[in-house]
Amino acid sequence: MNTHHCCQTATRGRDIASASRWRRGREMAGWLVPSATLALLPKCPACVVGYVALATGLGISITTAAYLRILLLMLCLALLVFFAGRRLRRFMARGAGIPSEK
Repeated sequence: MNTHHCCQTATRGRDIASASRWRRGREMAGWLVPSATLALLPKCPACVVGYVALATGLGISITTAAYLRILLLMLCLALLVFFAGRRLRRFMARGAGIPSEK
């Protein structure tokens, strides 16, 4: 049995609102996770060794910790640039960009 057209529209509207809420939450997490990691990333490799040991119970060398720190730094920066580019592309697609000179 098929439902009426008005009933289909009403339920679909709730799904769209729920989906946009999840999308906004996912987008916020996409910005927050790399930003927080970048802010909390220690400056010295010895601190990275300590954090890894506390989190996993495994010991790593100072050299490995230095490479891990640089890798995390590059990954966080790359993610932030990616999210900023995606946001800029959406902004430009809406036509809200800088008006061109005539």
